Amino acid sequence: MNTEQLVWDCEQPLDLSSISISDSSNTLLMIYGSLTKDASQTLKNYFSKSHIIGCSTAGEISNEGVLNDALVITFIQFEKTAIRKSVRYLSDYQGACKALGSGLATDLLQPDLKHVFVLSDGLQVDGTYLVEGLRSVLPQHVKVTGGLAGDCVNFMETKVYTENMQASGLVVAIGLYGDALQVSYGSRGGWCAFGVERKVTRSEGNVLYELDDQNALEIYHSYLGELTKELPSSGLRFPLEISDPEKGTKLVRTLLATDDELGTITFAGNIPPGVSAKLMRANVNSLIDGAQEAAKVCRDYIEKSPQVAILISCVGRKLLLKQLADDEVDAVREELGDETILCGFYSYGEIAPLDNRHNSELHNQTMTITAFSEK
Repeated sequence: MNTEQLVWDCEQPLDLSSISISDSSNTLLMIYGSLTKDASQTLKNYFSKSHIIGCSTAGEISNEGVLNDALVITFIQFEKTAIRKSVRYLSDYQGACKALGSGLATDLLQPDLKHVFVLSDGLQVDGTYLVEGLRSVLPQHVKVTGGLAGDCVNFMETKVYTENMQASGLVVAIGLYGDALQVSYGSRGGWCAFGVERKVTRSEGNVLYELDDQNALEIYHSYLGELTKELPSSGLRFPLEISDPEKGTKLVRTLLATDDELGTITFAGNIPPGVSAKLMRANVNSLIDGAQEAAKVCRDYIEKSPQVAILISCVGRKLLLKQLADDEVDAVREELGDETILCGFYSYGEIAPLDNRHNSELHNQTMTITAFSEK
C-alpha cells in the first residue's frame, strides 16, 4: 500500500503535480472538506480510473492536525486489495434508510469482502437505520465503519462526494476485498453521564418528545440555562446517553435540532421508546483520554502499525476542545505511530463497532478510528 496526502487551501487552482501515486482501479482518493466544482473536475481528470469518495465536514483532520475550511485529499493505492463502490440516493427509497443500507450492502457483497466503509449525508439520512440495513445483508465478520457528513455547526446542508457528483441525500459505500488487507477499528467517547436517569416515554425514530412523561425540550432547557439561547449548537456540549436493557449496551446521541412549537428534540440517531436516558458532559482531558483509548483499541487488534488511519470525531467534541482539538489527534498519533498517515473529519455521527468484538453501530460524540494495512 502506498499513501500520500495533499492539503489544499481552496484559494489557488488545485495542483496535483506533487502526487506520485498512479491512477488505477486499486487507487482510492478520500476527500474531506470544501470541494469546489473546479477541484472536483481536476481530480476526475487526473484520476479517471480511481475511486473518489468524500464529504463536507465540521472540520478536517490531516496528518499534521486539525484544519478548518480546507480540503484534505488522501491518496491510497492498494497493492493486493480490490475496491468496489456503491452509490445510492435517499430519494430513491422514499426516506427508507434501512432499505438504502441493504441496497448498498447487496451491491458490495462478494465472498472475499473484507470491510465496508460508508459516508452518508449527515442531516437527511437516519444513521441508525442505515447501519441496520447494511448489517442485515453483510455476514457477521464484515464490519462497517464510516460517518455522517458535517456542515460546520450550521445544520443546514451536508454533501457527499464521488467522482461524478456532489449532493445532499447521498450515501456512498466502498467494499474492500481480499485476505491481504488488515483492518482494525476503535470507538470511544470520554463523556460522563450526570443528573437524573429518565425513561423515554415518547419518541419517533430520532425525534424525542417526552422523558418520564415530561416535555423533553423543557428538561433540556432546565439543564442548559442561559445556553438555551444558543440551541441547537449549545446542545452539542450536552449529548444524551441511552441504555437499552434488552441489548445491554449504552450509546450516545448528539442533538441536531429543536422545535420550540412542538417541544421536540431531533438527534443524530434513533431514541427508542422505553430506553433509559441521562444527559452527559465532558472536559478537555476526558475527551483526549477517550481518543487515546480508541487508538489503543485500534492498535491492539492489528498485527503491525497501520499504514493509514481514518479518524472521524464528532463536531460536539471539537466545540468543547476548541483550540485543543489537535490534542486528540496527537493522542491518536502517539498510539498508532509516526508511520501511520492520518486523515478524517469532524462529523454529525460516527459508524463503527466499539472494537473488533462488537457489531457496528451509529455513535455520537466519539472518536472513531478505522485503520488499514496490507500484508
